[in-house]
Amino acid sequence: MAVSPALRALLAKGPAMDRNDLVTLLGLTDADDRQALYDAAYAVKAETVGRVAYYRGLIEFSNRCIKNCRYCGIRRGNEEVERFDTDRDDILAMARWTYEAGYGSLTLQSGERQDEEFISYIEDLVRDIKKIGNGGLGLTLCVGEQTEETYRRWFEAGAHRYLLRIETSNPNLYVRLHPQDGHHKWTVRRDCLLALGRIGYQVGTGDMIGLPGQTLEDLADDILFYRDMNIDMIGMGPYVVHHQTPIGKEVLAAGRDSEEDRLHRLHLGLAMIAVTRLFLRDVNIAATTALQALHPLGRELGLKAGANILMPIVTLPQFRSQYLLYDNKPCVDEQAEQCRNCLSGRVASVGDTVGLGKWGDAPHFFHKK
Repeated sequence: MAVSPALRALLAKGPAMDRNDLVTLLGLTDADDRQALYDAAYAVKAETVGRVAYYRGLIEFSNRCIKNCRYCGIRRGNEEVERFDTDRDDILAMARWTYEAGYGSLTLQSGERQDEEFISYIEDLVRDIKKIGNGGLGLTLCVGEQTEETYRRWFEAGAHRYLLRIETSNPNLYVRLHPQDGHHKWTVRRDCLLALGRIGYQVGTGDMIGLPGQTLEDLADDILFYRDMNIDMIGMGPYVVHHQTPIGKEVLAAGRDSEEDRLHRLHLGLAMIAVTRLFLRDVNIAATTALQALHPLGRELGLKAGANILMPIVTLPQFRSQYLLYDNKPCVDEQAEQCRNCLSGRVASVGDTVGLGKWGDAPHFFHKK
């Protein structure tokens, strides 16, 4: 593989890279150069977080949402979606299955609500989940923007990680992705991340990659945002069209969802994983299902590019087709056991092992403390 000395020197800069360096690496188009980027990131992953993939069993327990994000398939305004709420006993049963399957950690995800009934429901649910295995199951919440008081209640109940994607660090682009109805403010989302950090959560965020109007400079700024916000875990993925959303309809009407377009977004997604790993080193980075929506081996490619977290779906099968944030979502027709076996094979195929029974916390969280 022919790689220039200049690229090798750039890859070796690691956390010393500046914004221009990040843009350069994100913009690589030569296949050998891209492979050198992925290889360098994988080497840093092996050194800092290990060649281990940690699981976060994902229960998508409700698709009711007060938000109307212009890219999301379960947005409030999508009247084609059949809304659902998973029975509490079923959630606890799947949480027990997750623990017994050795996943180590669970993620609870839903559409966004901010009413007291929902807040109390989550608080009590967290307490019950933490009783499983005498607190042995790690727990991440991904249920949107809340007040600092609410976040504190959930933290005191036992949640210790929280994932809230910023979507983009560019406030102007954020405005284009969301209706201006008073419920979608970039500053509110940023302030929520700050509040989570103050409380003591391991804080996760991320972006969408390859959005209409997004530049390489925007993506580089997203990585700098992760650094400046002292983020512990990053869940980012390529933009995937949902045909019933305003953004999706615009992309399809413009003819910007061809096989070539999807491949470009896949490459950008892998580059973001790799560059983030080189720059931030000891954070957790997920190989998201959106990668697999664009390529059958997308999650394996993500692991090879420096990711170390996978989120096998344990949502009840009857609800999976109603929790579609984007088109072509993988694993919709599978049982939880099938997802477990499938992912184990995917991890083994890249030479990593599965961190069964372990929380797999980000080393960055403990280093910064």
